[in-house]
Amino acid sequence: MTFRYMWQQAQRWWALAIAVVVLDWITKQAVVANLFYGQEIHLLPVLDLTLRYNTGAAFSFLAQAGGWQRWLFSLIAIAVVVGISWRLVRIGRKNPWEAAALSLIMGGALGNLHDRLAYGHVVDFVQVHWQQSWYFPAFNVADSAITIGVILMLLEGLFVKPKKGEKE
Repeated sequence: MTFRYMWQQAQRWWALAIAVVVLDWITKQAVVANLFYGQEIHLLPVLDLTLRYNTGAAFSFLAQAGGWQRWLFSLIAIAVVVGISWRLVRIGRKNPWEAAALSLIMGGALGNLHDRLAYGHVVDFVQVHWQQSWYFPAFNVADSAITIGVILMLLEGLFVKPKKGEKE
């Protein structure tokens, strides 16, 4: 497999991932520039815009671990990007649903990786709640892309049948 062939197989999917990274970065920059930490702007009865920092992973997992988690989660994100890139080369045109899902996951991983390396935390700003009594952890565009990617993979696995004779 030549590098040119590998790039041809993966370039459209990398473009989707980069689009996620750019959208994630733009939204985070806008929020950081216009809100102070903890400020809430009510958009809907169940949705606020608020600036939060997450030093952990999903649902603030290991947020209070003392700093080493920044590097652990960064290494995991790099491994995910490398693994997904390899998978995209192999499935490029054969399985567009899986490729799209993986691209969204990769874009989200790269968006949050940037924050971890640049700031030591991930910038979150979307807050979903119910009647000011139940709050879902704050999230961002990168987190949303990862979630949508996982949902797409699950739906693809449930509803898309592989063509007869295909291994992957």
